[in-house]
Amino acid sequence: MKTDMNTENTLDGSIGGSLFNTGIKSDNFMPASIKRGIVLDRIFYHFTRFSAWAVLAVIIAIIVSLFIGAAPSIRKFGFGFLSSSSWNPVTENFGAFVPIYGTLVTSLIAMVIGVPVSFGIALFITELCPQFLKRPIGIAVELLAAIPSIIYGMWGLFVFAPLFGDYVQPFISSYMGPVPLIGKLFSGPPLGIGVLTAGIILAIMIIPFMSAVIRDMFEVVPPVLKESAYGMGATTWEVIRHVVIPYTKTGVVGGIMLGLGRALGETMAVTFVIGNANRIHASLFMPGSSISSSLANQFTEAVGKMYTSSLIELGLILFLITFIILAMAKILLLRTAEKQGRRK
Repeated sequence: MKTDMNTENTLDGSIGGSLFNTGIKSDNFMPASIKRGIVLDRIFYHFTRFSAWAVLAVIIAIIVSLFIGAAPSIRKFGFGFLSSSSWNPVTENFGAFVPIYGTLVTSLIAMVIGVPVSFGIALFITELCPQFLKRPIGIAVELLAAIPSIIYGMWGLFVFAPLFGDYVQPFISSYMGPVPLIGKLFSGPPLGIGVLTAGIILAIMIIPFMSAVIRDMFEVVPPVLKESAYGMGATTWEVIRHVVIPYTKTGVVGGIMLGLGRALGETMAVTFVIGNANRIHASLFMPGSSISSSLANQFTEAVGKMYTSSLIELGLILFLITFIILAMAKILLLRTAEKQGRRK
């Protein structure tokens, strides 16, 4: 036995020494499948890295091009462009306050309506819906997400706005108008179109996206967690509140941010129903304007360097608003995760 072991050690040493002395690499002795896997892994790594850098490069290019296009307007108006409500192409006096206000208000209305409804749809499909209804309801929600935005705008202008102005707005005004403080929000003539109408149309548009993402998040919750909670005597609401939502919090916030991004940047549907008036009214029933609708209505008619530059600056402001909101949401998620880690 000792002789055999010494012989093996001698052979191993001689083979290793010969490989070392001759400079032959051990890769030459790898099977072809392993070599091919290593090559494909390297190609995949470089491809994914290139894709990530390409996205970053595109974002930087967009920001740079917007800054270059908006430079004349920035130099002339400065920060006063954000607080000015004037928009006069004849005198070349422009301000972004009215479009910014309209964008934020319509998006806020859409989120106030859309988030609870999306949660309700997702919870009903995943937790409460009978098995034979899950597929039809899920398909119906996905079909709503596939409808083009211009169709929503046409439906809102020709169908929803007349019905809303004839029946819903008078009802809201009669009951909410006398209420102190908030009564001014629901006063004024029932025109049908306006800021509130645009917000409702936006809510209808973002509900399918948010509900689909939230539903997918709820479905990945391990059944054993819910079954354990039910076994301890928890009700359906308690399971949803203490198990489902905490487990899927990050994905749910991501779905909500996806809907908010769609609401902030929506163009055609808002252009049809918001009224496109460069004024700020206390009433949500009155026409208004948003950044996207201003760009859609005026960009083809922009004459002169300053007019075009001001519109490009509006696009830059919309980009920055979206970026800031998404960054704040990400910071909120990180702080929430840190607090949970400290509690544990």
